[in-house]
Amino acid sequence: QVQLVESGGGLVQAGGSLRLSCAASGGIGRIESMGWYRQAPGKQREWVAIIPTGGTANYADSVKGRFTISRDNAKVYLQMNSLKPDDTAVYYCNVFAVVLATSRYLELWGQGTLVTVSS
Repeated sequence: QVQLVESGGGLVQAGGSLRLSCAASGGIGRIESMGWYRQAPGKQREWVAIIPTGGTANYADSVKGRFTISRDNAKVYLQMNSLKPDDTAVYYCNVFAVVLATSRYLELWGQGTLVTVSS
């Protein structure tokens, strides 16, 4: 069964750091991209960062210079530094990959991990 398992969320003071992790497993083939989205209370889900296979990482303007996305095979990480209260949100891992059972590309989502930044 295909799944994305996230970890690393928590409570941190403004200016602090957290590192999120996401591991893809269970019948995933070629991965085209891995990334992160977030959804703050009362707001729509927004894109945070993406790292395409063989490509260059890209970031939303709101996190550029503070967040770093990295990848190791089927795992993706988000290092978050200089956190602000506005970064408080549920963070979701996003993977675009081939699902071996169907041989089709599918967009996959993690279960979400809560990041709370206190002022």
